[in-house]
Amino acid sequence: MFGQDRDSLRRYYHDVWHKWQHQQPLTMLEQQIAVVIQEHPEYHSTLSHKQSVQQNYFVESGDNNPYLHLGLHLAIREQVATDRPAGIRHVYQKLLAQHQGNQLDTEHQMMDCLAECIWQSQRSNQSPDETAYLAALQTCCHD
Repeated sequence: MFGQDRDSLRRYYHDVWHKWQHQQPLTMLEQQIAVVIQEHPEYHSTLSHKQSVQQNYFVESGDNNPYLHLGLHLAIREQVATDRPAGIRHVYQKLLAQHQGNQLDTEHQMMDCLAECIWQSQRSNQSPDETAYLAALQTCCHD
């Protein structure tokens, strides 16, 4: 959707949040983004200030990148909806049961595996390994 343009994607999140706050019509994608933002009140202030688009976040310094966090939620929801990689919906249902139906806690557990898969993919300059990703998620089910 936005390619490698970090700032455009971040501005889009800000625009969606602004539209939602002002009760403006939202597209289907914007509705999905708005829901994830609503579920994370700790990011509302960040998304209300456009200057945060330029901010860099460093995990080594303990920074939490709200844009990455929200994006991972959206990615997991899309993966579960489409069952891609095949079997992820089943794994999600098992984890959801372990978290007593708490969707956010389930997704937060899955996000660690997804972030690792993305990092490995970038590091090796290859496509994400869906098999390894699904295996890591299945391991989470047994923890």
